[in-house]
Amino acid sequence: MESARIVAALVRIVRDVGLAEDMAHDALIAALEQWPVEGMPRNPAAWLMTTARRRAIDMVRHRAMAERKQEQIAYEHGDAQPPPPDDALDEDIDDDLLRLVFVACHPVLSREGRTALTLKLLCGLTTQEIARAFLVPETTMAQRIVRAKRALTASGVPFEVPRGADRNARLSSVLEVIYLVFNEGYAAAAGDDWVRPGLCDEAVRLGRVLAELMPEEAEVHGLVALMELQASRLKARVDAAGAPVRLEHQNRARWDRMLIRRGLAAITRARALGPSPGPYLLQAEIAACHARAASVADTDWRRVTALYDALAVVWPSPVVALNRAVAVAMAEGPTAGLALVDDLADTPALRDYHLLPAVRADLLLRLGQRDQARAEFERAAALTNNARERDLLLGRAREAGM
Repeated sequence: MESARIVAALVRIVRDVGLAEDMAHDALIAALEQWPVEGMPRNPAAWLMTTARRRAIDMVRHRAMAERKQEQIAYEHGDAQPPPPDDALDEDIDDDLLRLVFVACHPVLSREGRTALTLKLLCGLTTQEIARAFLVPETTMAQRIVRAKRALTASGVPFEVPRGADRNARLSSVLEVIYLVFNEGYAAAAGDDWVRPGLCDEAVRLGRVLAELMPEEAEVHGLVALMELQASRLKARVDAAGAPVRLEHQNRARWDRMLIRRGLAAITRARALGPSPGPYLLQAEIAACHARAASVADTDWRRVTALYDALAVVWPSPVVALNRAVAVAMAEGPTAGLALVDDLADTPALRDYHLLPAVRADLLLRLGQRDQARAEFERAAALTNNARERDLLLGRAREAGM
């Protein structure tokens, strides 16, 4: 539970993520050795932090002493300027966790590296847990994490919160990683589970921490709102057997009302911070349209379409265009939606995207074109890597053929 705070404090001192993590583990080992003998300390978290930081400070002092000796020898031989006097070690750790967020999500790392390191350092997941979540061998994930740490060290990434334009660019990377983790939990890309609530929980928790650390950033609150509102549906997204439940068939009484209230409150905070909503806030407002509606039919689809129009301006992408087509189909009818979907058929980014034929199949089915719908559902099933989703699509193909 305290892992991220301890590692964050140590990274500021030793300037090396891997070394900081090793020292945090050393503190845990010391606790396992001493607490059974000496008893549990009154504040275990503070004990761990103090023990880890003392070791880090000792290491830094030994390093500094060795460097001063080398500088002194060089000076005595006339090869250098006199060494500077000792400075007191800055022990202010108020912003350490925020710094660690920006380090773990640094753009110098690949998207996979950022995601793995975030889950490892900030969410406290083991390498085995991360590998299981993303369906890769543990050795592969371990190598990915090691490469990410080495890349940070080799690139000399400063342990600091960036400022100005660099901060905005880096913040977008941080938000992307957090939302990537959430999405993998909300609709797993592969495997036998449709949802992985644990990943959603970790992403929401990290988003809340970031919102506390950066309360003046509207898009941080926007992302939190989006995740809270989406997470409110998790229990209704699968049935007792773990099979996916489509939005129109979900029991909305199972939607978590507390998460919905929190999400709506986060939208209000984000809106108060700026007149121009960003992509996460706009997506949160789309999710809010669903959260406020008693059913799919009661949803304000024209407002959803307008929000997708705005989203396409600030965050243009083929996936946004596809989602907008669905909203248009709900607001104006399946013929209007199908025309927009067909316009996207040759988009390279959507060529292997299973939701394109899945959406097309659904619209064709609503228009009574059952044979074409069945073929599209089967094509969508062949493109997905998630077993639960494949079963759902094949089931719909069978229904269309009846």
